[in-house]
Order: sequence, then C-alpha cells, then structure tokens
Amino acid sequence: MSRPVTATRAFQRLDSGQLLLICATGLLAVAGVAHTVAVGLLDPEIAIGFGALIAAGELARLTMPGNREVAPIGAAAALGYTLLLDMGDVPVRHSAFQVVAVLTVGMAAGALPHLAVGRPPRLDAMARRLLTGALLAVAYRPLAGALFGLTKGAEGSWWPALGVMAGLILILALVDVVLSAVLRAEQVRAAFGVALHDEVRMAAPLWSAVAASGILLALASHSMGMAALLVFAAPLLVTQVAFRKYAGIRATYLQTVRALSRVTEVGGYVEPGHSRRVSRLAVAVGRELGLAEPELLELEYAALMHDIGQLSLRDPIPGGATVLTDPEQARRIAELGAEVIRQTGVLDRVAEIVRRQCDSCAETPPLASRIIKVTNAYDDLIGGSTDRDRAGAALERLCLSAGGEYDQEVVGAMARVIDRITPAYRL
Repeated sequence: MSRPVTATRAFQRLDSGQLLLICATGLLAVAGVAHTVAVGLLDPEIAIGFGALIAAGELARLTMPGNREVAPIGAAAALGYTLLLDMGDVPVRHSAFQVVAVLTVGMAAGALPHLAVGRPPRLDAMARRLLTGALLAVAYRPLAGALFGLTKGAEGSWWPALGVMAGLILILALVDVVLSAVLRAEQVRAAFGVALHDEVRMAAPLWSAVAASGILLALASHSMGMAALLVFAAPLLVTQVAFRKYAGIRATYLQTVRALSRVTEVGGYVEPGHSRRVSRLAVAVGRELGLAEPELLELEYAALMHDIGQLSLRDPIPGGATVLTDPEQARRIAELGAEVIRQTGVLDRVAEIVRRQCDSCAETPPLASRIIKVTNAYDDLIGGSTDRDRAGAALERLCLSAGGEYDQEVVGAMARVIDRITPAYRL
C-alpha cells in the first residue's frame, strides 16, 4: 500500500508547468505508439536493439546535483536511433512516430524495475527526455532519405549529414535548456536568468558527451551494423560511471557537512534543528536574491556549519543564540569555526563565509555571510515557532537594528520568503 501512496504524493508535488509538460508528452507518446501499431514496426531488429539500450540507460539513470535526474546512456541511444541513416549500408525506414514509440517503450521498460522497488522516476524529467527526442525526430527523420542519398556514389560525402545532425542537436539542446530553466525557476522560485545560467552550466558537459556519442553511434552503424550498439555501449558506460562518481562526491560532501553540523546540537550548544532551519532559510533567501547554484551550495555548507565554533566554549550560550551574546564573543566563535572548516583543505570559500558572518555591513562582507547573519538571528529569536506575532517582532527587530548591523536588502528578501512559505501568517 505504501508504494502507490508515495507515487501519488510525488505526483501531487508537481507544479502547473510540470503537469502541462507531462500531459503534452503523454499525448505525444500515445500518438507515436498508436501510429506504430497501426502501420507495423519497421526494421524490428534495429528498433528492438536500440530500444533495449534505451531501457538499460533508463535503468541506470542517476540524480545529479540540484536534484536533476539524467540518463546519459538512454539519451545517447535515443539520439543514435533518431539520427540513424542506414544499418550496414542498408537504409533504415522508421519514421518520427516510430522513434517516439521506441523511446516510449524503452523508457517505460527501464523505469519498471525502479517502480517495483518503490523508486518511481521523476515524471517531468522523463517527459522532457521524451519530448526532446520527439522534437529531434520530427525535424530530422523527413530529411533522412535525402541525407542518405548524399552519402552514396563516388562523390558522396558524410559532411552534409554530419552538419545537419550537429545543427539540429545544438538547437535541441538550447530548447531543452530553456525548458528546463523555465520549469526549475517555477519549481524553486528562482529568477529565470539565474536558472538559465545554472542549467547551461550543468547541461553543457552532459549534452556534449551525449551528442558526441549519439552521432558516432549513428555514423558507425553504417559500417559496423548492429555491432555498433555493443561497441559503443562501453564508452557510454564509462561516461555514466564518471557522472555517477561526480554526483556521489557531491552527495558525500553534503552528508559529511550535515553530520558535522549536528555535533553542536548533540553537544547541547544550539537548539535541535537550528542549523537545518538556518540552512533552508538561507538557501531560500539566496535564491530570492539571485545567487547562482554554486554560490547556493557554498551558502548551504556555510549555513549548516556557521555555529561550529561554539564547540570551543567552556560554557554554552543559553539556547546557542549568538544574536544575544557579546559581539566580540560572536566574532571569536565565527573565527574559530572558520579555522575548523579551513582544516579540511577544500572548503576555504566556505570558511571565509563563516568567518565574516559577524561583520557589519560597513565592512562589506560577502553576500552569503550577510544572509547567514540575518537568517541565524531570525532563528535565534523565534526558534522553530510559527507564531505570527513572534515572527513579526523578530523581523521588526532586524529591520530596526542600529548601525547597519543587518543588511536590509537581505532582511527584505527574507520577509518575502517567510511570507511565501507561511501563507497562513501574512507578515
């Protein structure tokens, strides 16, 4: 009974843009499968071979930083099947509708084992992969016969076909990045320009690897036939392993930082949940102010560990509320915490953010430090309470602080975030 509930909850969390994408892609998938069933499956051996590779890619999908679900092997196999001109010098005959059908069946087959163990795929990510494949098929398949004709004869050349493939993939990549940025901006409430920059940065290496593999797979099939699927499966697997290791390293870093942040809570130096609440609020405020994803990651690390310097205190501050302590002591705690973080040798920027979290605005600390100072003070004042009057009083205190202690732009952004995430308590 728990699996359907999990899937239902995942579906309910989708926003309007994601639902629209899923519905539109679902109709496209139904049309592709229905047309293929009606006219029959052309070149079934080729379709089954590529479909199996697509299914294997979906089975080996992984989650990249930013909760982005990708399937590079499946995407490369889908590109290869879409761009295919011939198999062993015999022209292929499949249409754009058949490409959509093969992609749909392959992706569904690869998702079934995940569903069986209670790990449903992200429907919006699958829909985007299917939609981009379908768009490329609609644009490219009508040209496939003419491009194949250009490669024949004594003066035949593959360059026109290669140019068309590369051009269409570039356009498709841009469409995919823009679509992804629109969905992400709505999902995490980030500015579209910031979301677009983040998506370009994340998509560039992935699309480069997938596009190169897909094009090479399509061209190699001319001389190698079906054996090209097996030959190119190896480098695709290497690409998959590289992406998985990258994602694993990022996840390990975050888990380690979260574990370190709990030391102050276990030791009784701060209230339970304080670091986690400050981190979530700081990241939301950072998005509100337009920070890019790498900056948000550093902000999250710093917010989780901003109180680690309290471990040096003989007598804990009551409630761990550094906002109520002597400014010099708070600064000393920040510097000691920064020194602890700097010992890792890989988080120097995070250490600097933590070190300068107690600086006044006149000292021009980094924006991340100003965000942590404001969100930490707010949580010190209200803790885990959702009381409207208490939250309003805390915001008023931060707004009326003397001497430019708190950045008012950050305070205003935090007020908007709090107002949005707690609609029952309009502030």
